[in-house]
Amino acid sequence: MIDKHPILGDRLVGEKLTITFDGKELEVEAGQTVAAALLNAGYSQFRYTAKEHKKRGIFCGIGRCTDCMMIIDGKPNTRSCITRVHDGMRVETQDGVGKWEE
Repeated sequence: MIDKHPILGDRLVGEKLTITFDGKELEVEAGQTVAAALLNAGYSQFRYTAKEHKKRGIFCGIGRCTDCMMIIDGKPNTRSCITRVHDGMRVETQDGVGKWEE
């Protein structure tokens, strides 16, 4: 496990947060990205493609591709691999290009 990351900073050991993923509450570790937290919880599907409705998950893990885009706190097209979790965060599987909350 990486405790000091040159971009993400120090790992916050032991602190637990609660996020909601597709309506289910998950306890996750502070300092993780959304993608890492979901993978640790056993989830690997983050969105469906717009045209062919194919499943997508994490691919590059560094924010360069679009495979891990999710709706996070009502904002679609958020890259889950570079977005850190925060307490009370709402995360949703994205279908196609996603929809903004109104």
